[in-house]
Amino acid sequence: MPRGRRDVLRAGALALVLPLVGPLAAACTAGYEDSPDPLLPLLQRARSEAEAARALAGSTPRHAELATEVAALRTAQAERLEAEVDRLNRPKPRPEQRATDPGPVPDLRTLGTRLAQCRQQALELVPSVPRYRAGLVGSVAPGCAAAQQLDQALGAGQPGKLEPVTVRELPEESAQALQQALAAEHAAIWVYGLVAAYLPGDFDRGVREGAAAHRDRRDAAERMLTAAGGTPQPAEPAYPPPQPVTDQPSAMALVVVAETDAAQAWRGVLERTDDTALRSMAAESLLGSATRVTRWRADAGTTPAANPLPGTPLR
Repeated sequence: MPRGRRDVLRAGALALVLPLVGPLAAACTAGYEDSPDPLLPLLQRARSEAEAARALAGSTPRHAELATEVAALRTAQAERLEAEVDRLNRPKPRPEQRATDPGPVPDLRTLGTRLAQCRQQALELVPSVPRYRAGLVGSVAPGCAAAQQLDQALGAGQPGKLEPVTVRELPEESAQALQQALAAEHAAIWVYGLVAAYLPGDFDRGVREGAAAHRDRRDAAERMLTAAGGTPQPAEPAYPPPQPVTDQPSAMALVVVAETDAAQAWRGVLERTDDTALRSMAAESLLGSATRVTRWRADAGTTPAANPLPGTPLR
């Protein structure tokens, strides 16, 4: 039976459309990751540790306040991680792929061990995630370290010196972020020199170690900028504090400002570089400021003492 004009036109249209179906379908799936989100282990661990800390608070009255603070910190981290995981909406892992729940914690020392493990887990993930996630993951690690500073039983302690690293070149955006971090380190060194005159001898060690740590970070930033062909910006003659320093409380408050500024600057580096060596250096520097600012806030009686995500404003 002969085909009409309408049938011929319909067949021609289909001939044009059908070859496009394959490329369009491929385009819809090419940018979608079908593997589980690499942040899921961090999220699952944060949830389990928050639950374990709450259980410890309920079962051990003498640790209730401290365990509750750790639970709140890990809950805040879990909420931020969950928001990011939900945003990408990648496939959820099958039951056999899910991380095993480590279960309850019998004491603070075990809780501190879990926090240390999470800190290391996040640090190892920092070099491999996209820039927009590097800041988040890079803040989870020092958040866990900050929680450890709340008590010696949790593993309080300061990180050591940075490993010497250099790069041959830095994109302009990365170099500018590193210069900003260097400026924050210059300011922190100056602040520690100023506050020493207003703090009693009990703080000598903290002042000495804090200044030494910032000199180490300053030297590392200058070394990397120089190796990349840049000119490290010099320190200013002075850094006027936001409020006059006249006594111990105002001196301690200024140290908190300096450490907070340094943490924010190093998170800025994480978000503006793809270089793994620079990311590792920035993450370790952010971790150092997080541990120090937590101790200074705790000594000043400020609550909460620990920021769940150092480098971001404390809510």
